[in-house]
Amino acid sequence: MTTSSTEITESFQKNGYYHARGVYSPAEISDLERDFDRIVEQISTSGEETNARWAGATMEKIAAKKSVVVHTHNVQMYSALWMCALLQERFLEAAKGILGPDVILHHTKLFQKPAEKEAPFPMHQDWSYFPTVNDTMVAGIIHVSNATDEMGCLRVYPGSHRLGRLPESNGLAEGGILDDYPLEKATVIEAEPGDVLFFHYLTLHGSMPNRSQKTRKTVLVQLHSGTDQVEEGIAHPNARLALAGWNSFAKRSIANL
Repeated sequence: MTTSSTEITESFQKNGYYHARGVYSPAEISDLERDFDRIVEQISTSGEETNARWAGATMEKIAAKKSVVVHTHNVQMYSALWMCALLQERFLEAAKGILGPDVILHHTKLFQKPAEKEAPFPMHQDWSYFPTVNDTMVAGIIHVSNATDEMGCLRVYPGSHRLGRLPESNGLAEGGILDDYPLEKATVIEAEPGDVLFFHYLTLHGSMPNRSQKTRKTVLVQLHSGTDQVEEGIAHPNARLALAGWNSFAKRSIANL
């Protein structure tokens, strides 16, 4: 990855996403996949609910009844290797190109989407799940496996972040943006292991079902600027961890949690 910080910033501001290629080397991804698989095995035998398949009328139309997405928050709590991956130089250089020098980890999410029965995600924005005061929240999808169109890779509407916070855009409501921005017409973004796809939480995005014989493995890293903070009253895992620079809203009461 040799793109300059300025090019990353300009591309992200224009399109609402940036595809950083080869952020992690094949050797790094091999090690991360080993721990990814270990996490999946551990949560699958824990007796907890691990299927993150969405509900709602739209899902009933586009997803198989028994579709599955294996999921857990905060991979860095399971694996020191994944904690190190969040501090990897090339990952943070891309993140700083988007957010500036202060990069705060909000949370991570592991998604394993099994072959032939992976649940899709309807077109949506993420802002309503963890809104920030200045709307700096972005996601970085670390691709542990290939992500092809057949495997149900991410689809986006370039530039849609400029629409701002759309009502009923969480992907659970029927109609609305789903009629204006159909999933099947969105831009397909295929990726290889080691790539990271960054996108703004106002960018309209979703994914089709996995129609292939291969399992798709990703870890989504949710980040915001250190000069921003999550709005009050939001009940969502929030690591509040400074990955780069400074957290301007850290305070003793939060640090003591």
